[in-house]
Amino acid sequence: MTLPSAWGATSQAGKVPAPVVWPHKLAVPGGVARLSLGPAAARPLAFTGDVPLLVVGDAIEWTALVGIPLAAAPGAASITVTIDGDAPQAIGYQVASKSYREQRLTVAPRTVDLSPEDEARYERERVHLTAVMATFTERGTEADLHLQVPVPGRRSSSFGLRRVFNGQARNPHSGMDIAAATGTPVRAPIAGRVIDTGDYFFNGNTVWLDHGGGFLTMYCHLSAIDVKTGDEVNTGERFCAVGATGRVTGPHLHWGVMLNRTMVDPALFIDA
Repeated sequence: MTLPSAWGATSQAGKVPAPVVWPHKLAVPGGVARLSLGPAAARPLAFTGDVPLLVVGDAIEWTALVGIPLAAAPGAASITVTIDGDAPQAIGYQVASKSYREQRLTVAPRTVDLSPEDEARYERERVHLTAVMATFTERGTEADLHLQVPVPGRRSSSFGLRRVFNGQARNPHSGMDIAAATGTPVRAPIAGRVIDTGDYFFNGNTVWLDHGGGFLTMYCHLSAIDVKTGDEVNTGERFCAVGATGRVTGPHLHWGVMLNRTMVDPALFIDA
């Protein structure tokens, strides 16, 4: 009998394999920690600092999903959880170390050494996008966060790369780049609501989708945007197209995945 691809390999003959859980847990900078909160009648409230976390599951077992920042130091970390109205308690976990490769790119000098006008534009956009990234809406308790890849193509740049533009070090790469021709349709990897669209200095034409519970996705460098803020999109529905706007070296989709205001590796949410 052939098992569905959503099931892992059987380690011992005759045993039913456990289903694959999405996203995969990988407690490293840029990864996702999955922390069991145990049983409770109602969904627990969980926070990292003052930022709410996505909690999924049911009364038998709840799980907190924690996006770990790329800048996180290896070692002990913790979240705060309130269960069934009891006093808050701390739940600890360990962040392991991870090394990311370096990538050197040559781009237009004006996108590295910003003019005063471009610096002012970037600062206005940063303030706006900080508010977008703080979006936290209700989400159902379903635990499956398995995503479809939004566009076919070769991964031209992976998450976490230490990036050097024109010889100058910048922030690590916070998404997955997928090379594709300008105009290639981009399809929603999971159902969501459009919470922002715009033309940004670094990211070019961009769309943000909200999937609930602080689980957001971002699509950058687009040639076309087919939706507006407030629109609902279904899994597999086209809502924008690949382009080469913003700071780019060629047409591609920059795809970002966010949990608790933290960009995490999209590879943890998709099939290998």
